[in-house]
Amino acid sequence: MTGVEDLLADIVADIDAVLVFTEDKSTYDRLEDDDVEVIVVATENAVDAESFVSLPLSFTDIEDRVRFGLEGALDTGLVEEDDDVVCLTKAFNENDVDTAIRIRADEFTRTGIYDLFVNSRADADVVRDVFEVVIELGKKGQKGSPVGALFVVGDAGKVMNKSRPLSYNPFEKSHVQVGDPIVNVMLKEFSRLDGAFVISDSGKIVSAYRYLEPAAEGVDIPKGLGTRHMAGGAITRETNAIAIVLSESDGMVRAFKGGELILELDPEEY
Repeated sequence: MTGVEDLLADIVADIDAVLVFTEDKSTYDRLEDDDVEVIVVATENAVDAESFVSLPLSFTDIEDRVRFGLEGALDTGLVEEDDDVVCLTKAFNENDVDTAIRIRADEFTRTGIYDLFVNSRADADVVRDVFEVVIELGKKGQKGSPVGALFVVGDAGKVMNKSRPLSYNPFEKSHVQVGDPIVNVMLKEFSRLDGAFVISDSGKIVSAYRYLEPAAEGVDIPKGLGTRHMAGGAITRETNAIAIVLSESDGMVRAFKGGELILELDPEEY
């Protein structure tokens, strides 16, 4: 065995599980016959894997991707905190797995990112659809200029009771859903005006232009973030909603749940 082969053998020695970030069946078939737990992490279970973690965003940043996969595997009981795992993923090749990372399952501080998507009151697909709208808005802005936006997702009835209208609600008598391409264009257009969007558990757009009125005492947000973030954090503490905020000042996308900042993304990386 060469030195390189020895080193590669050390990477996979005595591991408890493999997390493979792929939807390619041939890659999965090569692994599933090994005497180690194989967990597929992908946007859909195209390989019909017995152990599967749903990946709601593509996560081009490898650290974010691995972190999400590990949190999902931990939260679903597929791995334990003291397990050693190898993550097989793509870094340079769009089609094939080309990178192996050995890591302890508890290497990262758990952020709640998996819980945000999978265990929120709103459907996971709805959370993903809202993120996609916000990320695209963060990339393109409004007519080439940066824009801020606030989407409150889930527990819409309670959110409406803790807010008031700033203007006419264009969605008052409609039954449109987030995720529809035409509707998403409307959301981007309305985002230039003040107020929050309120989205139901199932993705129905309940309202635009809502002024949130939850109590802000005790909500801890990072320094430098303004009233939009404070309102988003506070409404998630008083309801079972989550809040997804696009910052006009720094262009970052942030998500709140239970009054806490759970996730921070740079739209340009997605």
